[in-house]
Amino acid sequence: QVQLVESGGGLVQAGGSLRLSCVVSGSIIRPNVMGWYRQPPGKQRELVATIRSGGTTNYADSVKGRFTISRDIAQNTLYLQMNILTPEDTAVYCCNLRYLGTTTDYWGQGTQVTVSS
Repeated sequence: QVQLVESGGGLVQAGGSLRLSCVVSGSIIRPNVMGWYRQPPGKQRELVATIRSGGTTNYADSVKGRFTISRDIAQNTLYLQMNILTPEDTAVYCCNLRYLGTTTDYWGQGTQVTVSS
């Protein structure tokens, strides 16, 4: 009964910032890995960032230094702070949750981020 609901996407000019949110209906305390993925137009889905229960984060080289992934356990929410956005960041962004020891991925519906030049 795990569900992920995303919000925060929209249109922003190059150089601007945007913050994505993903509210999780399931347990965020149970050991897990959460992440953000994106699919630009005409391209395959790619990893943006992940965060583990212990707090360890991982970022794609293309967003390192500009994006920050974080969690609010009390609010059962995953965040992605995106700064210095470029048109190349334009994509549908999806949040993901996988509990450790399992092979099942839970996905949000996706939210559109469009960066104008």
